[in-house]
Amino acid sequence: MSAAKAKAQSLINENGVVVFSKSYCPYCKSSKDLLNKLGAKYKLLELDELDDGAAIQSALQEISEQRTVPNIFIKQKHIGGNSDLQAISATLPQLLKDAGAL
Repeated sequence: MSAAKAKAQSLINENGVVVFSKSYCPYCKSSKDLLNKLGAKYKLLELDELDDGAAIQSALQEISEQRTVPNIFIKQKHIGGNSDLQAISATLPQLLKDAGAL
C-alpha cells in the first residue's frame, strides 16, 4: 500500500467525517458551507495545499473509485461529492450525529 493510500485510509478510519477538498473548488466550498451551517465537526484536507495532495487524490480513486473533489466520507462510508452530499441534506444531521460529528 502506498504511503498516500495509507494516510488517506487512516484519516477515513480515525475521523467521523472527512472532506478531501481543494481550496479553490466551488463544489468543495458548497459542501463545506453545508457542513459548517449544520455545525459539523470534520477533518478537512485541502489537497492543493499539501505536498502529497496529488498522491492522496490518486489513492482516493483506488479507495472510493472517485477522483474528483470534494470526496466525502461519513462514518467510514463513502458519501461521494457535493451533489451526493446535497442530495442527502434531509438525513445529514442524523448521519452526522451517528458519526459523532454533531
